[in-house]
Amino acid sequence: MSRPPAASTDAAPRSVCPPELEIARLPSHVAVIMDGNGRWAESRGLPRVMGHRAGVEALKSTLRLCSDWGIKALTAYAFSTENWARPGDEVNFLMTLFERVLQKELRSLEQEQVRIRFLGDLEGLPEKLQELIADATERTAGNDGIHFNVCTNYGGRRELVRAAQRLAQRAADGELDPLQIDENSVAAELFTAGEQDPDLLIRTSGEHRISNFLLWQLAYAEIHVTDVFWPDFGPEALTRALLDYQSRQRRFGGLDPISP
Repeated sequence: MSRPPAASTDAAPRSVCPPELEIARLPSHVAVIMDGNGRWAESRGLPRVMGHRAGVEALKSTLRLCSDWGIKALTAYAFSTENWARPGDEVNFLMTLFERVLQKELRSLEQEQVRIRFLGDLEGLPEKLQELIADATERTAGNDGIHFNVCTNYGGRRELVRAAQRLAQRAADGELDPLQIDENSVAAELFTAGEQDPDLLIRTSGEHRISNFLLWQLAYAEIHVTDVFWPDFGPEALTRALLDYQSRQRRFGGLDPISP
């Protein structure tokens, strides 16, 4: 996201929301499963790692578009607990890539008032990456722009188990009556505590599954699947996803549609 500070006369102009979208009906929170990096690279005769590099650029673009168009939060599935099963060289490349991107982009994130959080079992990450994550989280905590949540070493089932364990420990310590546990109690123990649930989930590369992502939080999200590989996901693909979202009638189990 490198570009001059907003105060500079050379600052890149904000991207204007496409006129076919209804600004008042944009989702507040968008979640993305960024799938297809490896296949994008292989289809071009490139190493899989080149797809991950291109995927970073697509994520930077998507974050900026969401921010410019007025979407309040973006949550990206960057690395799942299952991704450790990939070849060691690819995993090591991804960890190094995360470190380099954070070092390079943190200043721009600060300038653009992005608040970044990393969600997942962060203790399982390399120590240097943990330090960079802690620094980025602290330095952007007071920013009032888009909330950018990066799910790293994240698994939805593990998140729910962790929440159950924490609630059980509080009950065992006499701090919580088990009969008082409700949906709010569970939500407060999730990595996403304090964040509104996603309104829209976008999955690229044509796969029709949620892959252990935000199992609790996606209960009423609209789901948009596109055949576009993540590195090719740009303004047109995002606009199509948002138009698809705006075509839905969100009833949340009732009979009448609910306004955004």
